[in-house]
Amino acid sequence: MITLDNIGWRTGNFELKGISWVIPANRYVVLMGATGCGKTTLLEIICGLRQPQFGRIWRQNLDITRQPPWERGIGYLPQDIALFPGHSVRDQIGFSLKMKRRPPKEIALKTNELACSMGIDHLLDRQPTGLSGGEQQRIALARALAADPDVLLLDEPLSALDEERRGELSQLLSEVQRRLGLTVIHVTHSRGEAATLADLVYRLTDGSLKEETGPPA
Repeated sequence: MITLDNIGWRTGNFELKGISWVIPANRYVVLMGATGCGKTTLLEIICGLRQPQFGRIWRQNLDITRQPPWERGIGYLPQDIALFPGHSVRDQIGFSLKMKRRPPKEIALKTNELACSMGIDHLLDRQPTGLSGGEQQRIALARALAADPDVLLLDEPLSALDEERRGELSQLLSEVQRRLGLTVIHVTHSRGEAATLADLVYRLTDGSLKEETGPPA
């Protein structure tokens, strides 16, 4: 479970207004809202890439507000994917494990296991340049899962894919969430994605967060 306690952040005319949010464990949560409303900023605050100007973040009973990203047990798949240029798919997936100084055999085993589960084991020695959008998303997802997070943040993971690839990855995300028992926060503009994937839907509007009780609007 992730708990945001009165989180606030402001720059210029943009503001997140004291957001308090309890995100239940093992649920697939979709976060919607207009472009520029702060959805990405909120994800970055949760995973530690951005510090809130006030408020606290809790994971279970642990205050993680000042913890660095790699200590939070949270995986993050940014909208731009952000694969590392000049690194093989194998190195992309194993990156977080190398940062944690895991033994090479453990890194190799986990990397191969994740690549197989994502259907990209045949790409392990390739560079990401030239791979399809769907393949790159699978690589980024494998990288986010490599450190065994129990919370996964997804920033519009399906937006750049064609309809067929979107359906395939949507099914994969649902299967991964159920199989690993993850808490997922999935940012999207798509009502269809929300209807297909979400256990709970929230909307960020004018810096404030509200749960939607009816069909995604």
